[in-house]
Amino acid sequence: MFLDFERIWPSVPYILQGVQVTLAYTSVSLFLGFFWGTFLALFKVSHTKPLVWVAGFYTSIFRGTPLLLQLMLIYHAIPQLTGYNISIWEAGILTFTLNSGAYVAEHIRGGINAVDKGQMEAALSLGISYPFIMKDIILPQAIRTILPSLVNEAIDLLKESALISVIGGADILWRAQIVASEKYLYFEPLLIAGAAYYVLVMILTIAARILEKKLKTT
Repeated sequence: MFLDFERIWPSVPYILQGVQVTLAYTSVSLFLGFFWGTFLALFKVSHTKPLVWVAGFYTSIFRGTPLLLQLMLIYHAIPQLTGYNISIWEAGILTFTLNSGAYVAEHIRGGINAVDKGQMEAALSLGISYPFIMKDIILPQAIRTILPSLVNEAIDLLKESALISVIGGADILWRAQIVASEKYLYFEPLLIAGAAYYVLVMILTIAARILEKKLKTT
């Protein structure tokens, strides 16, 4: 086995520039997906059946189909159906947000169901309206419970963001592939890309463990 890292080292900074792109897709999509997932979760636990059905159908679609397929559909179908020439950034953020929202919705729904139902009954008996109960009492407790799960969702989203390279997003993997095609060396740049993803995931993993310990002690 022969590895030629000497030819790759000058291109390492170029590959690592993709870290900013990867983190941008991950952070923005997770932020938007959290709010979208919160609305979906509220639909799922509501007493209005149409909202429950719509949210259930939505999550089943986005959890039941490959993320790559969703990305390709949004990137190629929107221009064809609407005439709007969607950018790579817009397609990536929209796809990752819609997909992440479906998973976040399930996490939040589980957190809401984990809150003692007696708190809802007590608040209603005091005359507090349902929206305020959810906003001020139920959701804060639910989110606190599922924070580790949300961190895990961030880890999954960070790794899945590599799919943006398929449509030309200049992330870590895309840059590694460019270097590989220019140098005619594939293993070395992909290994560097893998190491970059691994370091980012380990940072998030350590953050998740610290968060879990803090939650246990509070």
